[in-house]
Amino acid sequence: QVQLIESGGGLVQAGGSLRLSCAASGGTFSSYAMGWFRQAPGKEREFVATISWSGRSTYHTHSVEGRFTISRDNSRNTVYLQMNSLRPEDTVVYYCAAVNDDGTGYYMDGEEYDYWGQGTQVTVSS
Repeated sequence: QVQLIESGGGLVQAGGSLRLSCAASGGTFSSYAMGWFRQAPGKEREFVATISWSGRSTYHTHSVEGRFTISRDNSRNTVYLQMNSLRPEDTVVYYCAAVNDDGTGYYMDGEEYDYWGQGTQVTVSS
């Protein structure tokens, strides 16, 4: 019954910025660790970032560290991915995901997540 809906994707010039949003419904958002993943056609799903239930702990994969920032607003049941200094290689579909936090705080393996959104396309032109 948990539903995740991503939004905020689009077309930007290299060096530009986008903010992705993921709105959750049908669950207890404040109990979930959240993650962002991305997947290009014909390629495996790639971890991007994760955030603990409280928002106090985050981790970003090396390829986006310093450019992307994950955050959450539990009062709005929403997780965000702020993307700055975008590059053409960031062109991909981005997905958000949720997993009940058992105390670990955050999760980096996509197989650990139970719920997934439908994805939002990001395209970065050179």
